[in-house]
Amino acid sequence: MDVDVFVASHAAEWNRLGELTRRGGKLTGPEADELVTLYQRAATHLSIVRSVAPDPALVGRLSGLVARGRSAVAGSHSPAWREVARFFTRRFPAAVYLSRRWWIPAALVSIAVMAVIAVWIARDPVVRASIASPDELNALTKPGGEAESYYSTGPAASFAAHVWTNNAWVAATCLFLGIALGLPVIGALWLNSLNAGLIIGAMSAAGRGDVMIGLLLPHGLLELTAVFVAAGTGLKLGWTVIDPGRRSRTAALAEQGRSVVVMALGLTCVLFVSGVIEAFVTPSGWPTWLRVGIGALVEVLFLVYVFTLGRRAAKDGETGDLEARDAGDALPEAA
Repeated sequence: MDVDVFVASHAAEWNRLGELTRRGGKLTGPEADELVTLYQRAATHLSIVRSVAPDPALVGRLSGLVARGRSAVAGSHSPAWREVARFFTRRFPAAVYLSRRWWIPAALVSIAVMAVIAVWIARDPVVRASIASPDELNALTKPGGEAESYYSTGPAASFAAHVWTNNAWVAATCLFLGIALGLPVIGALWLNSLNAGLIIGAMSAAGRGDVMIGLLLPHGLLELTAVFVAAGTGLKLGWTVIDPGRRSRTAALAEQGRSVVVMALGLTCVLFVSGVIEAFVTPSGWPTWLRVGIGALVEVLFLVYVFTLGRRAAKDGETGDLEARDAGDALPEAA
């Protein structure tokens, strides 16, 4: 495409669009219709230039023009607090609810694998001997040993920050590396189930499985749910690469990728809550029933949040994707 010829052909339309956007609300009815038409044409022109001849100066000019046109057509944005409220009451819970067919199976399979590994290690001394020496196992499982002291190795606030960072990294791996056909997600789930199964099995063999469960459940219920949601989203992203459906692969990945961003922001907050519980509730001297009860209550609240607000928002048409004005412009696709 000849950029100079393209500019010469459409410069008058762009200038007219710029004039209309500067006049703002002082437009007649026909001028408002003209504004919408010129904005749509400019958005298409921008997509063409980006795809065929990405001249930096022209892309910058058209991007600014399209942004001003979008603002003039759509009106001013909602206040920030309203956007935040909508995110947490509609967009994020809807995204989690709509991906339930991916993360619920991921959760069930992971928990089953974890249970099998734990039972295998607890019942087979040969397997335990192949994992670690008797002294190492004793250091891990004895009262006040490594398995218990892990949760009180430092100041609670510092430990919460460390846990939050680590869990956010695991979730991010599941979310964003899912595009590699979901293989990194499967690997992350396997390692997570393996590590949990190992520690539960070793503690059970030492007759202290109930202690370990009491340490894991307060924060682990919500934490694992967040990891499973991230994994399900990553697997869905990987499947989109294989089967984009009726849309083009680019369009399908763009939509799913934006939902991944929404999920990442929401899960960061969920993992923050689980990190606080792990730092302040899990190692506390409170009775086991109280610590586990707190974890169970938080987990139930999260599931109710997803399956009430999320389900309601999904029925109202919320998809977990960004709004059209924030998602950017794309070339129309052939039917």
